[in-house]
Amino acid sequence: MDTSIISSAARIGHVHLRVADLDQATAFYRDVLGFTVTIYGPAFGLQAAFLAAGDYHHHIALNTWMSAGGAPAPAGHTGLHHFAIVYPNEQELARAVQRVFDHEYSVDSAEDHGGTVSVYLRDPDGNGIELYYDRPREEWFDAAGNPKMKAEPFDPRELLAEATC
Repeated sequence: MDTSIISSAARIGHVHLRVADLDQATAFYRDVLGFTVTIYGPAFGLQAAFLAAGDYHHHIALNTWMSAGGAPAPAGHTGLHHFAIVYPNEQELARAVQRVFDHEYSVDSAEDHGGTVSVYLRDPDGNGIELYYDRPREEWFDAAGNPKMKAEPFDPRELLAEATC
């Protein structure tokens, strides 16, 4: 058995973030991004919250165990670049982006990567978040079989207009 290759069934299950203000972070992931709070720890004496899409136990965990009142890491430091939330299609990504705008939250950038279309923003603690959808797999490669890799900026409001057509 070759143990050097990870199983193709492996996946990232959740992200667990240290935050400065649990209520503020919970409100962002609940209200701006639309996740459901599955467990709110302060009700049990635990300074953590767990949120999910659908009926999963949690996709995002937040805690203040070592970070209450803390500040984001300054530029140039190692750590999380971003985590990504994948949506099933362009319409669902557009709904997520509309929700961000409806809450008057800012977007850092939006890029067409060829195989994916991505919108980038930061949570209240400065953690990078990518909201994206995958184009159909047959669109990921050119005629020669090379991956279509690019980073073409676009206005995320264009995504909203295209998705409503």
